Amino acid sequence: MSDEKKKFVVAITGASGSVYGISIVNYLSLQGHAVHAIISGAGEKVMKLETGLGRDVLDLPGVTVHDNNDVGAVVASGSFKTDGMVIAPCSMRTLTAVATGNSSNLIQRAADVTLKEGRKLIVVPRETPLNRIHLQNMLRALDAGAVIMPAMPAFYGKAKEVAELVVAFAGRVLDQLGVENDLAPRWEPPGAGEED
Repeated sequence: MSDEKKKFVVAITGASGSVYGISIVNYLSLQGHAVHAIISGAGEKVMKLETGLGRDVLDLPGVTVHDNNDVGAVVASGSFKTDGMVIAPCSMRTLTAVATGNSSNLIQRAADVTLKEGRKLIVVPRETPLNRIHLQNMLRALDAGAVIMPAMPAFYGKAKEVAELVVAFAGRVLDQLGVENDLAPRWEPPGAGEED
């Protein structure tokens, strides 16, 4: 594991799957990275419904939690350097804002800043089935520089619990951010490592 400390923005919106964002923030905090977390009002409600947890679950070492209505927060400025941003989960409303550059809250503004500064933006959409508008917005966001990573866990790791699938997917997101981790099982074909 690398001991280089980085600075990231992690946002949680009102789509199902706040456990993904929580898991990413937890790991980054444990590794000593600085995290600027933002949770939308709908994100708080869905997180409470799905996990029973409140925004205080993000009160971790190295984590600063910003109010989503505070468009004057440091992460709203391109001059505030970060090593990337993740929106996990990403609602279709937030995806639309990212795809169109139409920012009306801090999550949307921080995503727009991340793209305009040429930094890594990872969007974890959580919706199914997808309609044409959703798909077009994903393509627009991709064309603008975002990485689209739908919350699709891999099953080759033979997870026994849902939490293992969540953590493994979080590991894949961290891979995209360039954060060394051993959370996601690495694929090895059957017989790999055997002598010829």
